Amino acid sequence: MAEIDDRWLSMTEICKHLGVSNDTVYKWIEKQGMPGHRMGRLWKFKKYEVDDWVKSGGAAEPTIRENEAL
Repeated sequence: MAEIDDRWLSMTEICKHLGVSNDTVYKWIEKQGMPGHRMGRLWKFKKYEVDDWVKSGGAAEPTIRENEAL
C-alpha cells in the first residue's frame, strides 16, 4: 500500500483526490504555491505533499488584505 501512496499522481488524479477542477489546481500552483512538479509539459504531484499543503491552509482563499497587496 505504501508504494501506491508514494507514486506520482497525474493532474486528473489529483483533481479527483481533491474534488476540484484543473483550472483550480493551475490557479493554486500559480498563485498559492501548491506543490507540483513539471515533467515536460505534464504536471505530477505527490499526494502527501499536496495533503500537507492543504492541511497547512494552502488551499484557503486569500484574505482581502492579501488581495490588496497583489
